[in-house]
Amino acid sequence: MSHALDASGAGSDTPNLDFDGTTPYEDYVQADVLTHLQHLRSDDPGEMVFLVTTQVMELWFTVIVHEWETAARALREDDIPVAMDALKRSLRELEALNHSWRPLAHLTPAQFNAYRGALGEGSGFQSAMYRRMEFLLGDKSASMLVPHRGAPRVHAELEKALHEPGLYDETLRLLARRGLPVPQSVLDRDLSQRYEPSAAVEAVWTELYADPTGAHADLHRLGEVLTDVAELVWRWRNDHLVATRRAMGAKTGTGGSAGVAWLEKRAAKNVFPELWTARSHV
Repeated sequence: MSHALDASGAGSDTPNLDFDGTTPYEDYVQADVLTHLQHLRSDDPGEMVFLVTTQVMELWFTVIVHEWETAARALREDDIPVAMDALKRSLRELEALNHSWRPLAHLTPAQFNAYRGALGEGSGFQSAMYRRMEFLLGDKSASMLVPHRGAPRVHAELEKALHEPGLYDETLRLLARRGLPVPQSVLDRDLSQRYEPSAAVEAVWTELYADPTGAHADLHRLGEVLTDVAELVWRWRNDHLVATRRAMGAKTGTGGSAGVAWLEKRAAKNVFPELWTARSHV
């Protein structure tokens, strides 16, 4: 790294402090924008933690969507190394996302109630970027576009994602191109619907896992990275469940959701299901 020059042109350890306009750091990071996006709606000091933590989660959702879309595109192009790199980066990002629960993990009902009213009808299930994550995981539902009808750009992005193949769809298509017997009915499925497990797909993964160093060793490694993703998604859902149960018990969730009951249903489901069930047959 080069040193700044002093007035005589000689080297100096003093950084450049004089800029025309904003600093290059600010121009790139937009820190002033980020740190002025917090508009509190209560007088409770804990609301700031809740709001910033939620905003940080949204940023992680954005990064993870970028990684998974990169991976899906690479799988479509038979570029497994690029897909693996993106998926492995997403593992570290998912771990950071999951750690985001820590500031909220020990909220008592009284603490949460102090600013819960500020949320109004707001609820996490209304997050468009999280919905894009879920769609990439194969958890599709056209009804989840309804809350975004009033935001045309967001609605269009979600509608596009609803009809596009997710990570697992692209993986199964890759397996089929490699000569593995993925059923045509799975390959031609309605992509706007939630992915449903297939016994034939389970058999394909069973075959791959029975011979991890064989001709399809790279597909076995891909399966393991996808399983890592699925595990961290499961942990995210469970951390969300526990934090919510601790903060509000079994009360109705914000935005009219079923609260803990809704989250329990979500946490009970595995993404990429045959990657889990095939292990019982190896």
